Amino acid sequence: MLPYHNLIVIDKQNQIPVYRQITNRLISLIREGLIPPGTFFPGTRQMAEFITVNRKTIINAYEELMTEDWIEPVDRKGYRVTPELPVIKPRSFQPPNSFSSPDNITSRNLALQAALQPEHRLTKSSDIVVNDGFPDAELAPFNEISKVYRDKATSARIKQLMCLRDHGGLPLLKEGTALFLNETRGLNIRKDDLLITRGAQMAIYLAATVLLNKGDHVVVTEPNYRYADEIIENTGARISKIGIDNEGPNLDQLEHILKKSPVKMLYIVPHLHHPTTITMSVGRRRRLLQLIEQYGFYVIEDDYGYDFHYTNNPILPLASAPHGGKIIYIGSFTKLLAPSIRVGYMITTPDIVKKATDLKRLIDLRGDTFIEFMLAQMIINGDLVRHINRSNKLYARRCDFICDLLIKKLSHAVEFTRPLGGMAVWLRFKQQYPVNKIIKDAAHAGLCMIGMSFRLPGNPNDNGIRFGFASLSEEEISKAIDILVRLTS
Repeated sequence: MLPYHNLIVIDKQNQIPVYRQITNRLISLIREGLIPPGTFFPGTRQMAEFITVNRKTIINAYEELMTEDWIEPVDRKGYRVTPELPVIKPRSFQPPNSFSSPDNITSRNLALQAALQPEHRLTKSSDIVVNDGFPDAELAPFNEISKVYRDKATSARIKQLMCLRDHGGLPLLKEGTALFLNETRGLNIRKDDLLITRGAQMAIYLAATVLLNKGDHVVVTEPNYRYADEIIENTGARISKIGIDNEGPNLDQLEHILKKSPVKMLYIVPHLHHPTTITMSVGRRRRLLQLIEQYGFYVIEDDYGYDFHYTNNPILPLASAPHGGKIIYIGSFTKLLAPSIRVGYMITTPDIVKKATDLKRLIDLRGDTFIEFMLAQMIINGDLVRHINRSNKLYARRCDFICDLLIKKLSHAVEFTRPLGGMAVWLRFKQQYPVNKIIKDAAHAGLCMIGMSFRLPGNPNDNGIRFGFASLSEEEISKAIDILVRLTS
């Protein structure tokens, strides 16, 4: 309820009758939009108590407002502002917004943000949404989460932990994550070498913000994970771009840049490149390690999709090889579990971990203790590995299913390379089918494609889009491909 005792001030020295002062002030509040149409006023007795006047004065004021059609009586409910207000109306009955942007506030990211493909539209429940490559939420560990909430002893301990200041993640999860990564990636790390974050996105932000200063030189691939580009832009660093082919980033172009000017950092996704899903070859990994040693630049290794590999054992990360502390290894449990379970990690030297932890605390004071505890338990009791194995088999089947359909039904319109793993396939439409038009037409046909798209004439990956298949059933995949067939026939 509005503070009427502050909004309506009576001037007893004024010659205007008190009831009329109240009437005039209430009309002003309605005109200004502070009291919207349909709002119920307090009863006459309550209003009289609020503004310290006789109840009869309020009755006279309300009667005056009714006479002028500003309010109306409602049986057994009281008086409300008339939904259809009198002819003398303000332009808007919305209160003024005090948060409009000052003209002198600018952002270096505005042009980039404007160029990003819109990822949301009004969807119907019957629409098929093809995302960027997310896990199937139906496989999420809801039972494990509910166990944490139901267990009284566990909940009591978590309530204690929730009150403590974050030191880079729940210690139990940091220990479990170090164990998990050592066993699956050969990293040989300790809990002090890592920081738990709210997904890989935060890890990228923290690493870039800690390492980069305005004017620093950063190299990325083209195309690249667009939000990593935006994070780097946000630091004020300048970006150079290198190409990517079927063996990964073009290291000849990288070395050419290194010879011309100092490079502070390289951002890459070597295992399943985002967006193209290309896996960096062993030979190029060896050469990149040599370049790191020779030129001394940092590398953010975003190991997107490492745990989902469908043909053979994945190549170990760059970070598993000697690198002199120059590689910051980033990953996420989110891609294993569900998009809304935001837990990632950053592996680096203890001094960078400390700086990143201090920075993280400014935007995430205590972390998500319940989810972190649940995930630690999944790692310790082996549930996480079992979950990965089950998911991997399902996603492998869906990958084969969509690739076979693309070859059978859509080869006239798209080219693609069967991914070695991950949760998406990179579709390159032929030039007569502009991807921006495909996205627009598909939306009208009930297919919402929100994966990253890329347009750059002359680039081998021009006119491409990520088609996330992992979260779709085979029936949904079939319907989606049928829509694309109709749009390209």
